[in-house]
Amino acid sequence: MTNQTRQIAIYGKGGIGKSTTAGNLSAALSCLGKKTAQIGCDPKADSVNTLMGGDFIETISDITRQYGSSETSLNRAVYRGFNNIVCIESGGPVPGQGCAGRGVLVALDLIRKYRFFEKNNIDIALYDVLGDIVCGGFAQPIRHSYAEEVYIVTSGEYMSLYAANNIAASIKLFAQQGLNVRMAGIIGNLRNVEKEEEIITGFAQKLGVPVVQFIPRSELVQKAELQGKTVIEAYPESGQAGIYFNLAAKVLDNREMFIPEPVSKQEVIRLLDLARTEIC
Repeated sequence: MTNQTRQIAIYGKGGIGKSTTAGNLSAALSCLGKKTAQIGCDPKADSVNTLMGGDFIETISDITRQYGSSETSLNRAVYRGFNNIVCIESGGPVPGQGCAGRGVLVALDLIRKYRFFEKNNIDIALYDVLGDIVCGGFAQPIRHSYAEEVYIVTSGEYMSLYAANNIAASIKLFAQQGLNVRMAGIIGNLRNVEKEEEIITGFAQKLGVPVVQFIPRSELVQKAELQGKTVIEAYPESGQAGIYFNLAAKVLDNREMFIPEPVSKQEVIRLLDLARTEIC
C-alpha cells in the first residue's frame, strides 16, 4: 500500500469497547486534520454506527453478493460519516453459511485492488477487528500486510487479558514468519476493576510493550452512543473527549513498534492474583 496511508488495526475481545475506542479515535484524528477511514471487520457490522448518527450501513459482503466484485460495488459500500470520515463495513456471510472472516478478506482485497486509499488521499485507515483471532479470517488485516501497526484494547479482566495475550501471540508468530507486523501498544479501557491500571501495566510489561493510554469508564460514552454519536461529537469539550484526543495525538506521534512476548495462561492468572493480594 501507499506510504502516505498509515494503516492501523485495533484488536480486542468482543464487548471490551474496541469499536467505541476506534470510533472516538477516528473522530479525534479527523478533528486533528487527518483524512481518516474506519473499516469495520466484524460480521455484526456495527463498528461505524457512532460515526453515522447511529445508522447501520450496507456492507461490502451484502453488496458484492448482489452486484459482484467491482470498483462500483466498493464505492457503493463507502459512506461519509462525522467530519467526513470514510466509513466501510466488511460484513460477513448469510448467517449459518460460510466463514465469518471471509468477508474481511473480500473487503480488504477490493480496497487494495482499486487503490481506494490512494485515490481518496486517506492519511490514516483504522481497521476495527473482531478479537477472536483464533479464526484466521480475522487475522487477515495483519496476515496480508494490510495493517502493520496493531493496538490491543483490553481491560484488567481475565478474559480480556486472555484474548489480548492470544492476539499478541499471533503477532509474534506473523513477525517470525517474516511479516512486518508489529504491536504499537496497549490501550487500557477501564471497567472499574480493583487495581486495574496496575494489572494492565504489569501485563504490558510482561509482553514488552507500552500502555499508550488508559481510558476511564464514563457515563458520557453511553450517553453519546444513545445519540448515535462519539464522545468527540456529542461532548467535544468534556474531559472524556480530551482523553480520546490525547490518545489520537499519541498514535500520531508513535513510531515505536514491538514484537510482543506473550505469556502463559498461568502468568495472566498470577497477575490477577497478585493484584488481589495487594488489595487484601
